[in-house]
Parts: sequence; structure tokens; C-alpha cells
Amino acid sequence: MQINFKVAKLEDSEIIGSLVVDLTNEICELTKAQHFDINLNSTIERCRELIRDGHYTAIIGEHKNKPVAVVTFTETYALYAGGKIGVIQEFYVSPELRSSGVGSMLIEQVKKYGKQHDWSCIELCTPPLPEFERTLNFYQQNGLTPVGGRKMRQALD
Repeated sequence: MQINFKVAKLEDSEIIGSLVVDLTNEICELTKAQHFDINLNSTIERCRELIRDGHYTAIIGEHKNKPVAVVTFTETYALYAGGKIGVIQEFYVSPELRSSGVGSMLIEQVKKYGKQHDWSCIELCTPPLPEFERTLNFYQQNGLTPVGGRKMRQALD
């Protein structure tokens, strides 16, 4: 399968926003809970701001000129990880292309980007819920290993 990958530009914010909203909607449906307060227009605008300000990077995968996958990430620093690291924020492959190798190719794109930017590692969070066992297995098959902990959040209004 031919997938073309590109590092997103500001003008790709609508594509990224649309795929990320698909991701969050799928998570909410799967878990039967409203984990996110997200809508398309504000997501696109937030994406534009984050890319414009250099806080956010995305790689988009296209098949036959149609966006089918996206990974978003930030670069940050952590003493425990040896310095500069990449943190994957969102990772999404269209359902019809899952188990086709697209996700593995997307992970490889992130690894390549990270090596070019001298990251010591890549980190991400996936919920420790039975609904995400397949996702966890996918990440492990692609070289990521669980390191413990749970993602925690508190809104700062």
C-alpha cells in the first residue's frame, strides 16, 4: 500500500483538526464516556495557533491523496529521560486502514523525525482500559514499552 507522509504545515490545520476530532469521538464512543470537550472549529483554530507558535508538529499520512492518518507531537525535556524527548499527543489511523501497516509506518516517521531532532526517546499515553488493549499491543509491537504510571489531568480555569 502506498502511503505518502508529510510534516504538516499551517495550512494543514483543517485536516489535522478533522482527524483528531474523529479520534476523540471514537474514544468517547468506545468508552461510553465524554472524555473531551472538543469541536471541529475550535480544534482547527487551536491547531493553527500551536503550529504557528512552534509548539506542535504533526505528520499526515495520505493514501490516494486522501488524509488517512495523523500523529501529533511536541518536543520537550525531561531529566529522567536524558534530555530532549518527543511526546506523542494524538495518534490516529482511519478505521478502514487499521491492521494494514499504516500505523507502523506512521510510528517509523515519528522515530525518523526524533532521530533528526536528537530526541532520547518517544513517549505517549494510552488509557489502561480493556477497550484499549489492542492499541497497547500495537504500540508494544512497534517498540514502545510500558513504563508505568497513569495520565493525570486537572483543568486550570
